[in-house]
Amino acid sequence: MRITPHIVVRGAAAAAEWYERALGAEVGARVPVPGGRFMQIELRFGESVVKIADEFPEFGAVSPQTLGGTYGALTITTDDVDALWERALAAGAEVYAPLQDAFWGERHGQILDPFGHRWGLAQHVRDVPHDEVVRQAAAVFGAA
Repeated sequence: MRITPHIVVRGAAAAAEWYERALGAEVGARVPVPGGRFMQIELRFGESVVKIADEFPEFGAVSPQTLGGTYGALTITTDDVDALWERALAAGAEVYAPLQDAFWGERHGQILDPFGHRWGLAQHVRDVPHDEVVRQAAAVFGAA
């Protein structure tokens, strides 16, 4: 079993180019439809696949730009998060949460891409026992 995120962007062709340039995606199969839009463009991030599509408001498929925000984030885990972070920012990403060492054992930060989606960029830096992660999360989120 596998899960494949399918996200909607305004301008799928431009987004595919950006994800390739900024985040290292490999662009795969495209399914164009009349009117210059894409029903689907496959992006490969290592062994993972994300599919993007243009907005199709006539079918209820709209992007974060139309909605005014996004629901969550997709996370890319890499062996050199600092290099990926700089690459994404140089390509026009905005910092959502700064890149820093996190209590759960990752170097982690979040960006907003030019299409309204939030991406976590992460690198495993140390093993942290689960009970310590739980304690730290409670402290960060205000539990006594």
